[in-house]
Amino acid sequence: MYPGLHRILFLDDDVVVQKDLTALWSIDMDGKVNGAVDACFGSFHRYAQYLNFLHPLIQEKFNPKACAWAFGMNIFDLDAWRREKCMEQYHYWQNLNDDWSLWKLGTLPAGLATFYSTTKSLDKSWHVVGLGYNPSISMNEIHNAVVIHFNGNMKPWLDLAMTQYKELWTKYIDSEMEFVQMCNFGM
Repeated sequence: MYPGLHRILFLDDDVVVQKDLTALWSIDMDGKVNGAVDACFGSFHRYAQYLNFLHPLIQEKFNPKACAWAFGMNIFDLDAWRREKCMEQYHYWQNLNDDWSLWKLGTLPAGLATFYSTTKSLDKSWHVVGLGYNPSISMNEIHNAVVIHFNGNMKPWLDLAMTQYKELWTKYIDSEMEFVQMCNFGM
């Protein structure tokens, strides 16, 4: 994958980049593949929420209390990716789950399995998650974040968006564009 590149930045389609991302290229990844922000608080976003710990293979390989990381703004060290054979690992987990016995839905569980011991924790200011489900994120935390993420069901372009966060997305929309007018974003 991208044999001429050493790092790549992944940005999900429901993020807003608020600040310069250049410093991500110089972060010491400590030999890890994935640089991401931990998404745990309390018992929320632990591996037990995503993987089926009744399955013996999951019990053997993972800690149910391990902190999941946020998918949506990730820096990947492609040299480490190739060394760790991450593509093969990802396909291994996906193929094992063809009967839905390891996890039920989504791409995050396969990523959590693949990058279980190869993720470097980044400072939380890099990526603030939850703007599509958590009404209690402080505006200070949002304004200090490099990337904000509207993960969850209440996307800012939907009528059910949380009003306190909607403007963080809509201020970038050119409502004069014909395509945007046809989309009925509920602005």
